[in-house]
Amino acid sequence: MSSLRPRVVLVTRKTEYQALLETHGTRGQAEFFLKSRDQQIKAIDEAHQELEDAIQRVRLSVPDDWSIAQVEREDLDRFLFADNDVVIAVGQDGLVANLAKYVADQPILGVTPGQQGSEGVLTSTPVQHVAEMLGLIDANRAYFERLTMVEANLGGGERLVALNELFIGHRSHQSAKYILKADGSEAFHSSSGVIVTTGTGATGWAKSIMTATDQFMKITSTEPKVLFFAREPWPSKTSSCELQCGEIDGSQSIELISRINEGGVIFADGIEQDFLKFNWGRRATISIARQTLNLMTGKSPVS
Repeated sequence: MSSLRPRVVLVTRKTEYQALLETHGTRGQAEFFLKSRDQQIKAIDEAHQELEDAIQRVRLSVPDDWSIAQVEREDLDRFLFADNDVVIAVGQDGLVANLAKYVADQPILGVTPGQQGSEGVLTSTPVQHVAEMLGLIDANRAYFERLTMVEANLGGGERLVALNELFIGHRSHQSAKYILKADGSEAFHSSSGVIVTTGTGATGWAKSIMTATDQFMKITSTEPKVLFFAREPWPSKTSSCELQCGEIDGSQSIELISRINEGGVIFADGIEQDFLKFNWGRRATISIARQTLNLMTGKSPVS
């Protein structure tokens, strides 16, 4: 770390309990609403309290001479990260993917609030280990996995990166028409869109595609490689099933040319509200992103 003392940025998201209160005004009204649908508020309240307790414990783990900021997932696109920030995502694994495109080389620490809070893949650090992890970062003894990211570039400065996957297709997931160019070949597709996944995302959307199509390809989260899949390509007089899937390594890219009259989009990591327009004639180059997400996983083996 630099001589300037670090700032911890806590990244969180609203709980289901908070969302209910925003909609219904009070706990009593929210509880009444759930009971009318044969549901209970207890488990939702407990998960909320677990997260709130975890956030408070993380705050108490920050050294006294470090500063602290907190930002919710919905405000990430308006938050300015600094070079000396240490970013801590407290909650579900998806939070790490959500913040990935807004950071550069800052260290990322994923913290699970408890058994109900996360699958523990990207947010695997228990709350009680946060102080130790921050100490390792401060002493330059932390170990990071540099997770590969994927990039869509439309030219003119329009660019979108993803930690898990990119979706290229129609915003309503109806049939999308496009030309796909890969590895010196070209195909015209009418499909449900294209998924381009990293190794981190290969256990999610891409896994379901591979399982359904029996087209399995191995990839790791730090490997400089991504996979692409055309979803349900339809063979017709003009469209084909060629180039249905493949790999892109660090020296390669694929190109998609839109033949979607209206509603074509590219979005990242399941956030459909943050997208690039991909209507007729637009060209998207898909490649390995220059940046990686630097996820802290423990103590450096050479420290």
